Amino acid sequence: MTRLVLDAGALVGFERADRDVAAALEAAWKAELPLITSAMIVAQVWRDSGGRQAALARLLAGVEIVPVDDASARAAGILLGQSGTSDAVDAVVALLVEDDDRLLTSDPDDMNRLLTTLGRRTTIVRC
Repeated sequence: MTRLVLDAGALVGFERADRDVAAALEAAWKAELPLITSAMIVAQVWRDSGGRQAALARLLAGVEIVPVDDASARAAGILLGQSGTSDAVDAVVALLVEDDDRLLTSDPDDMNRLLTTLGRRTTIVRC
């Protein structure tokens, strides 16, 4: 495993103190694995206008947050067409995943379909 990729379910699970998410993050920290997510995932979970998501803010401070630009947006659209799926945010996350990464997701079925379409060899962990 080279990195831990986080989807919205992982961040929501962290906020809700889910034990499985906490264990996956703890293992990544102990192994000194980089954490990565998409800016679109942050948009899906961020609702704070006054300090109520302090724990999530602390977590995100240690996560590489990849912006979505025109090229990645078009690549995500192409991936949706090839995979027969419809969630653009899932497609953007799938494009972040590299071989040997671990993906922490609440949507393993669609993510598996996307990653299979891309030919990625990765471990998908349901949260």
